[in-house]
Amino acid sequence: MPRYIPTIGLEVHVQLKTRSKMFCGCPAEYGAAPNTHTCPVCLGYPGALPVMNGEALKMTALAGLMLGCDIAPKCKFDRKNYFYPDMPKNYQITQFDLPICIGGGVPLHEFAYPKDAQKGIAHPGKVVKLTRIHLEEDVAKSTHFDTNSGIDFNRAGTPLMEIVSEPDIESPEEAFAYLTSLQQILIYGGVSDADMEKGQLRCDCNVSVRPEGQKELGVKIEIKNMNSISAVRRAVAYEIKRQIVACERGETLVQSTRGWDDAIGQTRHQRTKESTHDYRYFPDPDLLPVDTTVFMPEVRAKRPELPGEKRDRFVAEFGVTNYDASVLASERALAEFFDTAAKGARKPKSVANWIINDLLSALTAAEKTISDCPISAHSLDELVSLIDDGKISSKQGKEVFAEMFGTGKSAAQIVKERGLEQVSDTGAIEALCKQVMDANPKAVAEYKAGKLGSINFLKGQVLKNSQGRANPQVVNDLLAKLLA
Repeated sequence: MPRYIPTIGLEVHVQLKTRSKMFCGCPAEYGAAPNTHTCPVCLGYPGALPVMNGEALKMTALAGLMLGCDIAPKCKFDRKNYFYPDMPKNYQITQFDLPICIGGGVPLHEFAYPKDAQKGIAHPGKVVKLTRIHLEEDVAKSTHFDTNSGIDFNRAGTPLMEIVSEPDIESPEEAFAYLTSLQQILIYGGVSDADMEKGQLRCDCNVSVRPEGQKELGVKIEIKNMNSISAVRRAVAYEIKRQIVACERGETLVQSTRGWDDAIGQTRHQRTKESTHDYRYFPDPDLLPVDTTVFMPEVRAKRPELPGEKRDRFVAEFGVTNYDASVLASERALAEFFDTAAKGARKPKSVANWIINDLLSALTAAEKTISDCPISAHSLDELVSLIDDGKISSKQGKEVFAEMFGTGKSAAQIVKERGLEQVSDTGAIEALCKQVMDANPKAVAEYKAGKLGSINFLKGQVLKNSQGRANPQVVNDLLAKLLA
C-alpha cells in the first residue's frame, strides 16, 4: 500500500473589533436582540449606498503588518454574486484581485501545539506561508431548527478579514498550532477578540491527500462549521483518514464541501464546490479604490511587540525559561504586568515564579483576569523583594500574598501591620541562640558528638522563641558558629 501525504490549507474569517459595520453606521456588537442592529444598507434595500469603514481598513493593514504581509499601495472592493438567504443583496462586497494584504506567514512556536504533541514536533520553528488577507462584509447568522430556519441580520455587514494560508500545513497538530498562534497575534494587536464561541473567528479547512512521490496535490475537500481549535484538529484528522481509506478502495474523490459533526466525530457531505467563475466577480461600482499609503504611517505606529518577540526578550532580558516566557507572553496584559514587575526586580525569575505559580492560580479561583487583578505589578515586585532580602520567609510570603489579593494592600503595609518583618540583627539573634543552647544541653552534646541533625532542633527553638521573626539563614549560620 502506498503512503499518503496530507496537505492542509486554512481559510480563517475574523470579525474586526470596530464599533460599526463595514459599509453602514449600525453597531457591530455581539449579543443584541436579533435583527435590532440593521438598516437599509446592511439589509440590502434597493438604492442604499455603502460607505466604507476606514477603521476596518486600518485594522486589516495592522493585521497584515503583524503577520509579515506586504500591504498593497492600492486595493479595491468587488461584488461576489450568489444567492443565499443570509446575503440579502444576493452579492457580498469583498476583495478579489486586489486584496489589501499579500504574502506573510504565521509562526508555529513550540507551545502553540497541543500539549500531547509538543515533544514530537516535525518542523520546529516552522512558519506557515499566507497567500493573502482580504477584507469583506460578514453575512447574516442562520439558525436551523427542526422544521424551519431563522436569520439574524445583526451580523450582516460586520467587517470581516479572510486570512488565506498556502497549502502549507501537514498535520492536524500543525493546524492547531497555526490557529492558536494566529489567534494570539490578532488579540495582541487589538484587531479582534477572535472568540470562536461568539463566531468572531471561524475556520474552513481545505484537506487533500496524495500518494507519496506524487507532486500534484490531491482533490481539495473543504470542511466547514467548526467552533473550536480542538474541533479543527479532530475534523482534519478524521478527514485525512477518510480520504486515505477512499483512495485505497479506488474511489474517486470529488471537490466538495463537507460539514463537521463534532458530536459523532465525522464529516458529512453538503454540496459540490463552486468555482471562482460561478461567483461572477466584478468591481463594485459604488466604491472607489483605496490608497493605503495615506494611512500606513498611522498603522505602523500601532504595531505592538508580538508574542514571539516578547518571548525571546523575556528569555534574554530576564533569564526566564522558554516555558515561563511562553506562559507570560500568552496574553498581552499578562506580558505587560510581568514586564513592569520584572524591570524593577533583582531576581526577575522569582517574579515569574510568583506570577505563574501563585497569581494565575488565585485569579482563576476568583474568576478574575489579569486586567482586574487586585495586586499591582509594583506590589508583587515589593513582595518578592521582601522575601529575597530575608525580611520575611517564603512561608510568610504566602500569607502576605493571600492578604494582598484579598484586600489590595501593599506587601510592606501588611508586613508592618502584622509585625512580620524578620530580625536579621546578629546581636539579638546570637543572644537567642545562646539561650536555646543553654536550655538544651543534650541537643548541643549530640551535635558535638556527630549527630549534625540536632542543629535543626535548636534552630526550630530559636525561631519559636523569636515568634518566627528571626531570619532562618542568620540563625543557622550563628548556631553553626557557636557549636563549632
